[in-house]
Amino acid sequence: MRPTRAVLLVAATALTPALLFTAPAFATGSPAPTATVEATGSRLDQPDDDRVAIAHILFLATQNGDKRVIREANELLDDGTPDEMRAWLETGYRLAQAEDDAVYTARLLADPTISPALRAAANAALDDGTPEALRHFRETTQYEAAN
Repeated sequence: MRPTRAVLLVAATALTPALLFTAPAFATGSPAPTATVEATGSRLDQPDDDRVAIAHILFLATQNGDKRVIREANELLDDGTPDEMRAWLETGYRLAQAEDDAVYTARLLADPTISPALRAAANAALDDGTPEALRHFRETTQYEAAN
């Protein structure tokens, strides 16, 4: 990832709440301005929305150390077409996340000090192999099995 992108991403994430809650509309108690948007049957600025979604995914993946997601998101942000970004958000992200979840689970299994219940849950997730099972293990089951 380019250093400037990382700095901008961290700065934007850190400053967003402060800027949103100190805006004059919030300070004076007046309602936030509304915009009228003409319905065209498609989302406005979809490529920009997709770029923002990918940047958010990149931020979370960087925090979690998800290498494949980081690599693919950076490639798309650097020179991906709008169609490539949309396709990645619809299917590619799920597959990249599944690979990172499998690597995370395998690394967890490499730790000789984990409990037998956690080892069994990790093996079950890897045996299942579906992106949903791997994600569920990483987000929920590993914490339940550790108790």
